[in-house]
Amino acid sequence: MTAVVPLTLLYVPGDRPEVVRKARDSGADAVIVDLEDAVAPDRKEYARSATTELLSEAVEESAVPIHVRVHTEVDILALAGLPGLAELRLPKITHAASVHHIAAVAPGVALCPLLESALGIEHAYTVAASHPQVRSIALGEADLRAELGVREDAGLDWSRSRVVVAARAAGLAPPTQSVFPDVRDLDGLRASCAHGRALGFLGRAAIHPRQLPVIERAFRPTAQEVEAAEEIMAAAVTDGGALALSDGRFVDAAVVASARRTLALARKAKDTHGRRPV
Repeated sequence: MTAVVPLTLLYVPGDRPEVVRKARDSGADAVIVDLEDAVAPDRKEYARSATTELLSEAVEESAVPIHVRVHTEVDILALAGLPGLAELRLPKITHAASVHHIAAVAPGVALCPLLESALGIEHAYTVAASHPQVRSIALGEADLRAELGVREDAGLDWSRSRVVVAARAAGLAPPTQSVFPDVRDLDGLRASCAHGRALGFLGRAAIHPRQLPVIERAFRPTAQEVEAAEEIMAAAVTDGGALALSDGRFVDAAVVASARRTLALARKAKDTHGRRPV
């Protein structure tokens, strides 16, 4: 069965456990509890304690998964092994050695290294392929933009493409886009998502629930994409050799895998559309 990549991930401050619980009903595919940038220094300990308590609770099978962006190794030690933890997001990763260290501290936990510096981008593939516990990688654009001195958005496109290529080369799912910081500018978010999708991203992190429907619509397969994927899958089932479509085009295993992912995303959207807030 094809694993469905979450299209929407909602960031929530770790020192607001009541908001974390509400976020699970926001329509997001996953919730990211942030113990790093979103929490003031004097609230870090409380945020860790509150998140530990939350993740210690029994998890229903239908519950929205919770990822945690950690701040220090103390966070990792406190959270690793808790039943409610779906993934640890690791800020400011620059080398594969850091991932190996964290994997040893948190064995069996899914990891998502965040590449937020020029050095991290340079080592994108070695980080992505560093350990079996790495399930995804993501780009942290705010820190990278500051380090590079980039003012125009297009100045990050090479780094964005580097992260997409590194993820796919390492056998990981396409990465999700970094957050769009202006929660009022939904037209800008829509255009940014379209650009990210063209670069190869799949899904996006949000910082406000109002951004979720825009992100989901931007990355949900269109009717034309579903039709094309269905044709590819039909050819894969019926053709015993090279796959040939009705218009004479040949497709390979990678194209079939992409079609399978498209149909899985379309089924997910159909199953959940009626339960999502608008």
